[in-house]
Amino acid sequence: MRQIISKLTQLKLQGIAKSIEARNAFAIESNLSYIDFLSLLLEDEFTNRQSNSYKRRFLASRLDISKTLLDYDFAYQPELNKKQIIDLSSCSYIKEKKNIVFMGNPGVGKTHLANALGIEAIKSGYKVLMIHTSDLLNKLLSAKGDGTYYNVLKELLDVHLLIIDEIGFKKINTNAVDEFFEIIRRRYENGSIIITTNRPFEEWANVFGDAVLASAIADRIIHHCYVFRITGKSYRMKELMQK
Repeated sequence: MRQIISKLTQLKLQGIAKSIEARNAFAIESNLSYIDFLSLLLEDEFTNRQSNSYKRRFLASRLDISKTLLDYDFAYQPELNKKQIIDLSSCSYIKEKKNIVFMGNPGVGKTHLANALGIEAIKSGYKVLMIHTSDLLNKLLSAKGDGTYYNVLKELLDVHLLIIDEIGFKKINTNAVDEFFEIIRRRYENGSIIITTNRPFEEWANVFGDAVLASAIADRIIHHCYVFRITGKSYRMKELMQK
């Protein structure tokens, strides 16, 4: 048996290697056919690979495991369309290359919802990356300086779902506006984006410092998009009052 396990490990069949002894004992006791025995082993390998894939994709996504849809208090935001949010958790918008924008004042749960939908996408087998707007732009500008720009660009374009958090809290550096537009342009109708912002689209010209580019960015995002304007109270203030 050790020799078999060793060969399975060399062939990178870790799921079978971990379960073969237990499965063999079960097969003998249950008088299973060879086909049924093989079917159990293949199922173990498949399950193991799925688990490993989920762990790798979740680690790369930078998502917060604690911010799920189950943890979001929809009752505190009664004007938010809960049914539509739950429908989006099926990830059909990713298949359709559509975008989502969560817009509202600080503290209303925009980041939580974006993160939660990212988790659902990971569960469905998609590659996801969540990144703060400032970190995204700093990463792109730094990459231009050290020669890794195209590697970083590929990372941002290859994921099925890119989540860009908190557009509008700070005015975007003029040197970075073109880089931001390039990401939006390349993902347009090729890959889904979720954006959280505290500014309405009409104010994006002030955020980007260029009315023409701001319009071009917003236009590409909105074209195939679900927009949620969250007008409720801040969860942070609610927690503060409870304390």
